[in-house]
Amino acid sequence: MTGPSGGTRTGSRGAAQDRSPERTVLTLRQVGQLADAIHPRYRALVLLAVFGSLRWGELAALRRGDLDLELCTVRVERSLSELPGGGFFYGPPKSAAGRRVVAFPDMIRADLTRHLAAFASPGDDALIFTSPTGAPLRHGNFRSRYWLPALVRCGLTTIHFHDLRHTGNTLTAGTGATLRELMDRMGHSSTRAALIYLYGSDARQREIAASLGKLAGKELKGRRRASRKAPNGEASGTQRARRGSQAS
Repeated sequence: MTGPSGGTRTGSRGAAQDRSPERTVLTLRQVGQLADAIHPRYRALVLLAVFGSLRWGELAALRRGDLDLELCTVRVERSLSELPGGGFFYGPPKSAAGRRVVAFPDMIRADLTRHLAAFASPGDDALIFTSPTGAPLRHGNFRSRYWLPALVRCGLTTIHFHDLRHTGNTLTAGTGATLRELMDRMGHSSTRAALIYLYGSDARQREIAASLGKLAGKELKGRRRASRKAPNGEASGTQRARRGSQAS
């Protein structure tokens, strides 16, 4: 399921990344390897990026109050951007549709619970993911100090952080999510990016065909049996025609 690490990019950086159909898709095994290889402080970051389909800026801006561990949801209301002078800016998501509530699998609840206990400050406004000093995450520092060493340890040297979101989107599409459901999860108001993930693989197409066959099989078999007999048990016209042809 892997491919080239990048594709043709046009327009804004984030939009191009979402549109590229050639970005690497990690297997579930590779996701697990990467989560194990990275520093424990960022294990939950990796898992939520994949299984919540969240962007880097959205993850970096999350607060404790945005996370509901009982319902297994995360509320996305803002995104963190780094300013050229070295500061930070908390702004809205990329689009109005970016404000959303995303459900994540129960299987990562324990990782998030442990993360909050070990690495996040108390209070609803406290950032969930920070640097070791408690400062907002800087992508460059995270990449050089934690991301790249983790990639080397598990042999995934061409992977970019945004490939985690791409992997999550692909996995979501593989569950049979509709276009509307995928758009809502990704935080897109346009169908363009979401449609990329609905171009199913050959394996997925076979699954769909098998499901269709199972759905229709019982009804079609019943109709075939009925067509072999005319009312009152008489042979059907087709059967009589076949018998006459054989007799001649």
